[in-house]
Amino acid sequence: MSYQNEIVHEDGKKAVIYVRVSTEEQVDNFSLGTQEEICRKEAEKRGYQIVEVFSEEGRSAKNISGRPVLIGLLEYSRKNKRKIQAVFVYRLDRVSRVAMDYLAIRKKLMEYGISVISATEPTGDTPTEKLLETMLAGFAQLDNETRSERSRNGLHARHMSGLIVSGYAPLGYMKEAGYAVKNPKTWDAVKKAWDLMATGSKSLVEIAKIMNEWGLRINHKDVEFKIRPQTASYIFNNKFYMGIMKSPTYKEEVRGQHVAMITEEQFYKVQAILNGRNTNPITFTKRVHSRPDFPLRRIVRCGKCGMGLTGGWSKGKCKKYAYYRCVTRGCKTPSIKVEDLEDSLIELLKKVTPKKECLDSFVAFLYKIYQQRASRLNIIKNESDGEITRLKILRKQLVEKNLSGIYSDEIFKEQNSIIEEKMISSQIAKSEATFDRYNIDEVISFLKVKMADLGETYKKSNVSQIKVLLCSIFTSELSWNYEGTLNTSISPIFQAIQTFDNNVIRSCAGERTRTPTSVRTHGPKPCASTISPPRLTLNMTILTQRGIT
Repeated sequence: MSYQNEIVHEDGKKAVIYVRVSTEEQVDNFSLGTQEEICRKEAEKRGYQIVEVFSEEGRSAKNISGRPVLIGLLEYSRKNKRKIQAVFVYRLDRVSRVAMDYLAIRKKLMEYGISVISATEPTGDTPTEKLLETMLAGFAQLDNETRSERSRNGLHARHMSGLIVSGYAPLGYMKEAGYAVKNPKTWDAVKKAWDLMATGSKSLVEIAKIMNEWGLRINHKDVEFKIRPQTASYIFNNKFYMGIMKSPTYKEEVRGQHVAMITEEQFYKVQAILNGRNTNPITFTKRVHSRPDFPLRRIVRCGKCGMGLTGGWSKGKCKKYAYYRCVTRGCKTPSIKVEDLEDSLIELLKKVTPKKECLDSFVAFLYKIYQQRASRLNIIKNESDGEITRLKILRKQLVEKNLSGIYSDEIFKEQNSIIEEKMISSQIAKSEATFDRYNIDEVISFLKVKMADLGETYKKSNVSQIKVLLCSIFTSELSWNYEGTLNTSISPIFQAIQTFDNNVIRSCAGERTRTPTSVRTHGPKPCASTISPPRLTLNMTILTQRGIT
């Protein structure tokens, strides 16, 4: 805003100039200086003395808010309504590109006795000039709305073509020439985070902490921020990672042109985990802090009080000695040498190791059952694929009806939520109906090698593998009786393998009951008819995946 000394003309006419330019209009032929010069020439031609110039730079005329100079002009006009007679502008759209806003401003200035004069357009107080002025204000609004519509249509077309619309690509990607491409610095780490999240073993708080430890950061306006649980939730709910473009502005979901990081099955599996569903077929005992020196810590219990044994070192005259002991007050039981307890367990495992001919017969039977179930699951998988296709068509129809006005936004949100829930269920059913992750040949080879001598398998296992191994063999927790032996109950399936009683095995498989969703390490002993051979297969597969080779 510039001030000049007032020079009163003979006729006493004074005026102010208002010039404005938006960011996209910063060109030589439309600069603030050019506008002011043209307005001054027109004012001189009409005999007005300019006493004030109001300059507004980088402001849009779509609305009045956010334009402090314009508001200052109106306030100045109110205070000096008896001193000035006109406001000169380069064009009427400099005041506003919305017709109603322009007319409201013009009316307010007219109440102060001040006219709005365009330096390049016909304006005045005659009825014809007022009509033209109103039409010009309408044309400015039409031009503004046409530009906005073109911009919106361009963004919509870009979204429908599968290109990224927002200014930033999700973590793991980067924008390059308008396309989302792999970010070599973060791609592998983000994919690893998705794989870890799909195991169901990490919460959002834990996964956010892990991603931060890996060095992953969210970049916003060249400022890096650590990943918070809320950010992790956004990442693991973003369909962009499975190749689908979704926008809060547009209801259509389209296939993106970028490379998908994960499969649809993995995405919906993570959604089920985030929604509180457990898609893992097996859960293990409560997590305890593992100590390699004492692999049986908390696994073996005191035969007197039932409390899990802990481990520790005792210092002797020459060296330290490792012992298991019960820490319950009042339970006066002797400490147990680590080698005594482990030797007893290894001896027990050797006793329950099945004979070769029994194991071979069981493996043949297991392979047969596997093939039967694989056939049934293939049917379920095909049915799930058909349901997923039907739901996608249904969602497309829902979007079309919403866009055409048949369904309101409330109905759209409600029905789309129902479709999404069904989609998650179908994807989970499809994921669980595949045996691709369980290679039967690898499992059978694993069984033959590892079950040939369970004692030796125990010696070669780490702490987590030992837990899985013992949970697969025993139905109740191991108990030390302080007489040099362990008390426990062997699972019915292992009892059957030891003797391979065909009738017992067939009765187990013939029940066709669902595989239990958890492996018990305590509580009542399961009935043989509730245990099916695939449970053993699954447990052995987990051992394979955890690195027992």
